Amino acid sequence: MCFSLEDERRHTKVPGETCIPTGSYELKLRTEGGMHGRYQDRFGDRHKGMIWLQNVPDFEYVYIHIGNTDDDTRGCILPGMVPLIYPDGEFHVGRSTDGYWMIYEEIVPALIAGERVVLHVTEIQPWA
Repeated sequence: MCFSLEDERRHTKVPGETCIPTGSYELKLRTEGGMHGRYQDRFGDRHKGMIWLQNVPDFEYVYIHIGNTDDDTRGCILPGMVPLIYPDGEFHVGRSTDGYWMIYEEIVPALIAGERVVLHVTEIQPWA
């Protein structure tokens, strides 16, 4: 559906600088907290809650949310429609809001309907 960006993989977790482990994570909606409030203010009734990955080892409150660079995440997954690599070797995603809503509009109705939704996180080397 789209591309995604996370922090880099590390053998030892560095808070705010390390991606989540590969694995399968059940998704839920989180309808409280600061990020939920900011998205509700920004998107109104379109926003029903944050897509929240459950039981991520050594992480709390891992979401799928809007952002373009690894500076926009602390372990969360950033979707985007355009993969970008800058001359300094840094990866980014462009059109993140479009990617977010593409995913959101597939996942959230299923969660609201009570369906079990699982995200399988795998490691892929970009442009390998």
